[in-house]
Amino acid sequence: MTSTIIVGGTGGLGRELVQHFAERGDDVILTSRDLARAEAVAAEIGHGVRGLAADLARPETIGAGLAAVAEVDNLVITAIHQAANSLAAFDITSAVAAVTTKLVGYTETVRVLRDRFQPGASVVLFGGVAKERPHPGSTMVTTFNAGITGLIKTLAVEIAPHRVNALHPAIVGDSPKWRDAEIPAAGRTPIGRLVTMAEVVDATDFLLRNTGINAHDLVLDGGLLAT
Repeated sequence: MTSTIIVGGTGGLGRELVQHFAERGDDVILTSRDLARAEAVAAEIGHGVRGLAADLARPETIGAGLAAVAEVDNLVITAIHQAANSLAAFDITSAVAAVTTKLVGYTETVRVLRDRFQPGASVVLFGGVAKERPHPGSTMVTTFNAGITGLIKTLAVEIAPHRVNALHPAIVGDSPKWRDAEIPAAGRTPIGRLVTMAEVVDATDFLLRNTGINAHDLVLDGGLLAT
């Protein structure tokens, strides 16, 4: 049975990924900063999904939090500490938590689980198109998502022959965060709409399963960056 770990899997895109891989028949573990929430969401999804606690903003605790993971075939890290932060109103505490989560926390998660990778194991890290197209309040989001590009390049060398890639979605129109919002960018994409959660799931699955893709940034934006 394929062992799939979704770090940050209790809501939004992470939960959608858990649902997909669980329904496919994988042995799925999801994580949250809060163990009770992780276990509750795992129980809601069913299919034998298990919940563990992993706080990527406190990377020194990740090893203990993931000690129960025995094997890894697929590792997907979606966790984020996201809050609007601009230079004009810079929140240092929030900025440190955000960068620690996304760069140090992601790296430590891969390091902790590396010795449990099975042959052919693959990693997908989540970034976002804000790395290429900043928006108001995205000072830290743009910075750490750009950092994901550098991280996958060094990790691809360090965890070889295992693969690692990054997925950078644009606004996902039917996600819980955006489905009820008015989004001007929706009409500016060449496909005439925003990308969907199903497309994010499919892109993640592609990066995990295609053995020729490594150290690659896949932008999922409906062509927005071309406009």
